[in-house]
Amino acid sequence: MLIDHWPLVGLRLSTPRLELRLPSDDELAKLGELAADGVHEPDRMPFLVPWTDLPPAARARSVVQHHWLRRGNWSPENWALNLAVFEAGQVVGLQTITARDFAVLRQVSTASWLGTRFQRQGIGTEMRAAVLHLAFAGLNALDAISGALDDNPSSFTVSIKLGYELDGVERHVVRGRPAIMRRLRLTRARWETRPHVPVSVSGLSPCLPMFGLSEDSLPGHQQATR
Repeated sequence: MLIDHWPLVGLRLSTPRLELRLPSDDELAKLGELAADGVHEPDRMPFLVPWTDLPPAARARSVVQHHWLRRGNWSPENWALNLAVFEAGQVVGLQTITARDFAVLRQVSTASWLGTRFQRQGIGTEMRAAVLHLAFAGLNALDAISGALDDNPSSFTVSIKLGYELDGVERHVVRGRPAIMRRLRLTRARWETRPHVPVSVSGLSPCLPMFGLSEDSLPGHQQATR
């Protein structure tokens, strides 16, 4: 079975409203169609890579190809977990958590998007909280970092709500124009003092080697849940 060779297909994150997991092929197609329907207003660009400027059909295809690419390029030293987000069984967006040299640095990065019709409903906060729980409680991360362009105030708001603190700025070029990104960082110590969305994680133990970890490398040799 596929799960014997790719245990990540059995990983599940659950919150009161949402389930986050790898999508099936048909669900990946629906995720692409959701992106084709729109992720943000056309007069702004909240992403460093302006993939949403593609025509709808090409945009959908790019979502599918990117998902396959990150699966194919996965290594314990450089991984990106692209989790489809489901509400009541319906695909509503994508939540990504990535890391390089995680076993040494214990630092993750996050990124996400939601279909336009699912925005401003608190889903973005809950799905980020889910992967933060995976990082800190499940993988024993020390830091989670994120960033928000001026054209992405909703991402910045989610980060501040979850306890991130400002960590400097970066200058980029987006659509041929200068853009400022505000870096944000959430430490493990700060995460532990914050109120938490209830999150349960299942199927993590067999995935640990794919993250460069073993059960012996985690405190208590157990998968933490909250």
